[in-house]
Amino acid sequence: MSKPATALRAALMGLAFSSLAAAVAAQGTCPPGMPAGVNCGAHDAAYATAGTYKVDPNHVGVIARVSHIGYSYSVFRFDKVAGTLEWNPASPATSKLTATVQTGSIATNVANFATELSGDKFLKSAAFPEATFVSAAFRPTDATHGKVDGQLTLMGKTHPVTFTVTLVGAGKGFGKPRMGVQAFAVINPQDYGMPAMFSAPIDLTIDAEFEKTAP
Repeated sequence: MSKPATALRAALMGLAFSSLAAAVAAQGTCPPGMPAGVNCGAHDAAYATAGTYKVDPNHVGVIARVSHIGYSYSVFRFDKVAGTLEWNPASPATSKLTATVQTGSIATNVANFATELSGDKFLKSAAFPEATFVSAAFRPTDATHGKVDGQLTLMGKTHPVTFTVTLVGAGKGFGKPRMGVQAFAVINPQDYGMPAMFSAPIDLTIDAEFEKTAP
């Protein structure tokens, strides 16, 4: 084979490899045995296409880490979460997020304590069944990280909160495009009327997947 032909073949192979690599990156690298039609996520914001996304209720959790009187951290989980993300990758600062957490969905490994926590002594879920976050500003720091400022309402009291957000993965999903993020914030429980025993800052970690519903 002549040198020009060899060079052309090498160029075509390189182009094909680049196209294949891009296709793999678009859906991420799935482990063996995944069902057909399931595309894994990639740590690449380019695959978080513009549009309206809803929280996937089956792939979301809100974790609150609360100081256990100075000895350790008690971990509480809220499983009933809803939210809408209006995502604009061309101008992330114009994106918007609203999210609600059912405070009565709190779970703990301490027997019967979840019922007490959702009661009138603590979260008052009967009177205030939802905690709500409404974004005020998206502030990207790089392609996969940023901060989201907003207002958190809990037990009828509203205060500003900033979440530090990391894109975990984005891609074609399994039928509809989706993206997953992890967000972290710290709140002062006294701002929201919690009992004095909750005086130390509370860490909030949110792991959530959003599924696209509209262009």
